[in-house]
Amino acid sequence: MPHTTAIPAASLRLSVAPMMDWTDTFCRVFHRLLAPHARLYTEMVHANAVIHGDRRKLLALDPAEHPVALQLGGSAPDALAQAARIGADTGFDEINLNCGCPSDRVQAGRFGACLMREPGLVADSVAAMIAAVASLPRPVPVTVKCRLGVDDDHDYDRFRAFIDAVAAAGCRMFVVHARNAWLQGLSPKENRSVPPLRYDWAYRLKRERPELQVVVNGGIATAEEAAAHLAHVDGVMLGRAAYHDPYLLHRLDVPWFDGPPFHGALRSRAALLRALQPQVEAWLAQGVALKHLTRHLLGLFAGQPGGRAFRQVLSEGAHKPGADWALVERALAVAGARTDAASAA
Repeated sequence: MPHTTAIPAASLRLSVAPMMDWTDTFCRVFHRLLAPHARLYTEMVHANAVIHGDRRKLLALDPAEHPVALQLGGSAPDALAQAARIGADTGFDEINLNCGCPSDRVQAGRFGACLMREPGLVADSVAAMIAAVASLPRPVPVTVKCRLGVDDDHDYDRFRAFIDAVAAAGCRMFVVHARNAWLQGLSPKENRSVPPLRYDWAYRLKRERPELQVVVNGGIATAEEAAAHLAHVDGVMLGRAAYHDPYLLHRLDVPWFDGPPFHGALRSRAALLRALQPQVEAWLAQGVALKHLTRHLLGLFAGQPGGRAFRQVLSEGAHKPGADWALVERALAVAGARTDAASAA
């Protein structure tokens, strides 16, 4: 896949979106192996949970994950500032404020997509977060993930005014999920597909505010679609496409960045997965059940002749007591046999 964009590699951004109950530390370590240059994001964590909850669990971070961003939810500037500092102290490379999640929980708590209607509050929150991390030995950027608007907001100028207000507070990078969030009448799942995509708004924002880094998100399912966006914005964020077909990350990272450790050469799915073996065995030795790890591997052979067999072996065996790396090898063997048979036919 040729990389023809004029965007320099230093500013090009390939990101994996935060996904609740999916992008935990095990998932992120796996994705890092596939895509050494991608920016990974945690699940959204509410600022109050960071301050008062079990940080060891909520902020679990493996050294292999870097660079990785902590995504925060919330609407209280003081709490967000405190959580941002905790996140930066923990070692996260970016603190991202969620202004796009449309779930009932965020509506009740006045955060997520609701914040699209409160640019002043978002600006105050971002300013407080930036101030909180500025004095640290390793300051980290504070960024925002947002939608185009809420419900029947279809005014580009209102969207740009939101961006301008937050940018004035110091935010230099915006991940734009290029569709509205409907807070009434649509489920979170429907909000990922029903509101129409308007990538042109993100493109226009980049043209009109070239000093900002704009990353586009939403509905990107193939390597070709991702590459096409680079003619207009600084990068792309993949969500469910990267989770259900994780090899897609490898197919993007290798040609886009063309650096170590792959130097432009794609590795096979089996070779990439076997590189994860030492980490998996370390987790198993710590008492982590194999099922918590393999659930993130199920899509590795998506679209391949042996994909179904690979998933079946892992799904049926990973929950059993004593399941270990041998099960993964068995799944790889079955997948390879099916692929060889399909090639011979």
